[in-house]
Amino acid sequence: MHYQTESWGTYLPTTTTTSFNNDPLHRIEQLAGENAVVIFSLSGCCMCHAIKRLFCGMGVNPTVYELDQEPLGNDMEKALMMLLGTSSPVPVVFVGGKLVGAMDRVMASHINGTLVPLLKEAGALWL
Repeated sequence: MHYQTESWGTYLPTTTTTSFNNDPLHRIEQLAGENAVVIFSLSGCCMCHAIKRLFCGMGVNPTVYELDQEPLGNDMEKALMMLLGTSSPVPVVFVGGKLVGAMDRVMASHINGTLVPLLKEAGALWL
């Protein structure tokens, strides 16, 4: 598995050590709560690329989980689609363990000025 830390933030592999971790929704919640900013992504997705650029450009070091490189990635994608009620599961962003949403919700939050305070509250920005 390839991990890039220079350009996008922190890439971490998911591990499945117990059957409890095999529940994709629980796994998403667990991973989302472990870091200030968590992005669920697909490595070849242009929208995912744009979201990662947005956060890195703001000085945020997101933790990125590339679902196409994860053991439970397909199941996690399906769980994210159900969680969001959409047919396109990625990118999905969590800040401070809370679901911000997909690209449209993140961009709307950025444009209306609510994203930066959320990032500060989560400890991801020190402006």
